Amino acid sequence: MGLLQLGRRHLVDVRPLAVPAYRRLWLGQGVSYMGFQLTSVAVSAQIYAITGSSFWVGMLGPANLVPLVVFGLWGGAVADAVDRRRLLIGGALVAWAATLALLVQAWTGTASVGLLLATVAVHATGFAVTSPTRGAIIPRLLPVEQVPAANTLNFLVSSIGAVIGPLLAGVALARGGVAVAYLADAVLFGASLYAALRLPRLAPLGEVTRPGLRSVVDGLRYIAGNRVVLMSFVVDVIAMAFALPRALFPEIAAERFGGSQIAFGWLSAGMAIGSVAGGLLSGWVGRVRRQGVALTFTIAVWGASVAASGLAGELWLMVALLAVGGAADMVSAVWRQTILQTHAPDEMRGRMQGVFTVVVAGGPRLGDLRAGATATWFGATGAWVGGGLACAAAVLAAGLAVPAFRNYRAGGTGARDGGSGGTGA
Repeated sequence: MGLLQLGRRHLVDVRPLAVPAYRRLWLGQGVSYMGFQLTSVAVSAQIYAITGSSFWVGMLGPANLVPLVVFGLWGGAVADAVDRRRLLIGGALVAWAATLALLVQAWTGTASVGLLLATVAVHATGFAVTSPTRGAIIPRLLPVEQVPAANTLNFLVSSIGAVIGPLLAGVALARGGVAVAYLADAVLFGASLYAALRLPRLAPLGEVTRPGLRSVVDGLRYIAGNRVVLMSFVVDVIAMAFALPRALFPEIAAERFGGSQIAFGWLSAGMAIGSVAGGLLSGWVGRVRRQGVALTFTIAVWGASVAASGLAGELWLMVALLAVGGAADMVSAVWRQTILQTHAPDEMRGRMQGVFTVVVAGGPRLGDLRAGATATWFGATGAWVGGGLACAAAVLAAGLAVPAFRNYRAGGTGARDGGSGGTGA
């Protein structure tokens, strides 16, 4: 096997980048996500500096979660009924306004925990609208056979941003403070806005349902009638709610590494480093057929890696083990996203992506709350290690207990969800 053939087989598929509209969206997402990570790290550090408590850092979880649930579901329903380009621009401007508000608070010295949490909630509202809209746009820009590759590229560029962003945040916090991080985010946002402005008009296709409670319920019924899709959400919630240690990074950096902001940045980037590696070597992902079992064991690897990283005493080892978990998480995310995008009709894609946003973005916020709360009872190390072990055990029990999910084969007869009225993928 020649090197070129080997590369095509195992390295990331870049064919979607030949489509200009997708390429701009992809680049804009990557640049702006770097800024988003700068802000995320800066807010956590600012709240910990004010309170000295991981509990209050963990409260960023519900501050993000409530808007994500409400506006993620609503935003997905709206995305099925209006021009998706206009909706993407509107949601992005809301998120940008929240970043500017954080910058003003830092510059004027008026920041308080309550004000920071409220501003983060506004930012989450913008994200809750733009994320399902962007996911629903991609199948309109590309041939269906390129959608899995596009998802991989999306997760890859986000992961690159999640590596660079926290590392830059560590430097910014050490040398310029939180205001510098917020300013960088505000500037980098321009790439995402430019990409949205250059999109073609994307009016809804098929039957248009008026956005509202009824359309949201229809989307939830679609998911409830498909056990494979439903379980793909369940295992992801388990992964993030049980095992994500993000809210513990400031305390661990303080306890083990003398409060080093550089160490904090490396911890924040660890999972994303693994995601980048997993994305670059993702050529095999589309060839896995037994995706139900694969998802289950991949998420179990994530939980076990997190638990092991919490026991490590050296920074490099903690980051390496977090990277293993990040690679596992990236692979599972590609499989779940592709199922939703390729098997839901266009008039349902916004709602599917809305639920996906709630689960993918909301699960980590539950994880933040869980980590912060359990740290007050068991300490940061106990919360970190215990959460990873609980995740591995729970996902194996849940994923292997549902025959439709356990036996699911992508594109095969195992996709038929007996008695559920739907197909697995």
